[in-house]
Amino acid sequence: MTEALRAYNEKISAAAVEDMVLNMGPQHPSTHGVLRLELITDGEIVKEVIPHIGYLHRCFEKHAESLTYQQTIPFTDRMDYLASMNNSHAWVMGVERMLGIDKDIPKRIEYIRVLVCELNRIASHLIAIGTYGIDIGAFTPFLWCFRDREHIMGILEWASGSRMLYNYIWVGGLFYDLPVGFEERCREFVDYFKPKMDELNGLLTDNKVFIDRTANVGVLPLDVAINYGCSGPMLRGSGVKWDLRRIDNYSVYPEIEFDIPIGTGLMGAVGDCWDRYKVRVDEIEQSLRIIEQCLDRLQKELKRTPDFDPRAKLPRKLTPKPQDYYVRCESAKGELGFYFMHQQNKSIDAKTGNERMNDTEIPFRVKSRGPSFCNLSVLPELAKGVMIADLIAIVGSIDFVLGEVDR
Repeated sequence: MTEALRAYNEKISAAAVEDMVLNMGPQHPSTHGVLRLELITDGEIVKEVIPHIGYLHRCFEKHAESLTYQQTIPFTDRMDYLASMNNSHAWVMGVERMLGIDKDIPKRIEYIRVLVCELNRIASHLIAIGTYGIDIGAFTPFLWCFRDREHIMGILEWASGSRMLYNYIWVGGLFYDLPVGFEERCREFVDYFKPKMDELNGLLTDNKVFIDRTANVGVLPLDVAINYGCSGPMLRGSGVKWDLRRIDNYSVYPEIEFDIPIGTGLMGAVGDCWDRYKVRVDEIEQSLRIIEQCLDRLQKELKRTPDFDPRAKLPRKLTPKPQDYYVRCESAKGELGFYFMHQQNKSIDAKTGNERMNDTEIPFRVKSRGPSFCNLSVLPELAKGVMIADLIAIVGSIDFVLGEVDR
């Protein structure tokens, strides 16, 4: 028995004497996935939370060691399956930079990538907001958010052929160009959706019951967020403007105007559950701005042409030079990163018996840095001394996906 396991068993045994040990999950309507939370409680007060993960292991990193870079893209989609476009975008950017072809990607392809990623970001945030409302007890916002998300699912299905796991962004290009009429239909959705956000704010954001349940609850100080490696709306909700779309200026984001929403403590303390929720609401509005600018460029300067081939820059063999490389992007939930280790394969020449080095399209090792894992790790810090009902509000405000936690 390891020292950590022995210490854990002693803690649970000691807690069971005077306190109560409760299991929340792994099948629980408020845990947003197969997550087991072990609670040490004193009545209704949570003294400590011990998260237990590993119930939904995707084996992504092991798959990546056995498949080529292009073949791994469908598996990136299955990590944060609510924002699959962002996952494949990060993976593809890393491979293109290792190959040295990142500067050769046509602008039309880059703008299409940003367009579909921002649509997917809105869809992810709508699920976060809708399910958060139902956690607190508001059922109508859940239905409204899923109604509007369905429009995005239809748009992305039209482009890629799939509703959730797209395999659309490829190394060197795209699986297919946008269908004829896609830009017009996408603009119709933007025009339809803008008033819906005003309705959602009136129904949920400014709702007194919702504010009372989330303001001054689960306050995450900025130094704690940084020390735990939090990113995305979790970090920005604590008041810092840290967005990799601006910090790293990848793809065509430097050419696009948008703001970075942060928590201001408007309804309570900076970094509380309401601030994290409001950051996601404001990010949806900024994503709409980005989508409109992408549509303008695609319809005016980067129009489709009969000879445009979205796979023109696709290399015949994806064989980078031996190197270690880290790439990251701003996913819907924070910093999604991939650390690549690429090496040549050793083989024995059948004729001479000499050892030789061969190029390979399969990475030696890939380490995935999922934002959900780091954001979830701060939960024990946020949950000390709160009510069990407030713990539900805190868990919902983190917005994690277990496919990204159990990579």
